[in-house]
Amino acid sequence: MKKLFLIVCLLVSAVSARAQFEQGKKYVSTSVSGVGCSYSGSEKFRFGLDASAGYFAADCLMLRATLGYDHTREIDDFTIGAGARYYIEQNGLYAGLGAEYSHFTPKNNDFRIPVELGYVFFINRYITLEPSVYYKMSLHDFSNNSSVGFRFGLGFYF
Repeated sequence: MKKLFLIVCLLVSAVSARAQFEQGKKYVSTSVSGVGCSYSGSEKFRFGLDASAGYFAADCLMLRATLGYDHTREIDDFTIGAGARYYIEQNGLYAGLGAEYSHFTPKNNDFRIPVELGYVFFINRYITLEPSVYYKMSLHDFSNNSSVGFRFGLGFYF
């Protein structure tokens, strides 16, 4: 009986999650990245804050814009970017790809290509927890400015 109840609960949550990834829905989020779980060739510790907004142009396909701030011991960088997220099989798993422009405080600029893989956990019909892993490939200095990390976000779908 417990297994049947669990299966019914999972089916209901999958159906309610499906409605959030439909064309025309909007999205806003904020996230924390790095927190000691990020690494680049130039700095071992990073801490970042990101904000993003998105719009579902088609079912399971969200176009989004991002603003971000990353802090290391020596450098602060500000980013602005755009990209897309594709939600796989309506189950909450997503893959993201984009482009971002970064301005580092000691008068250095960079263009990076972020790739992200994450999952959306629905707390209720609108609010989500979104853990993900990312890789940001630098086009200016590949070995020192590219980074890998973990991001944890809080999203709102409406």
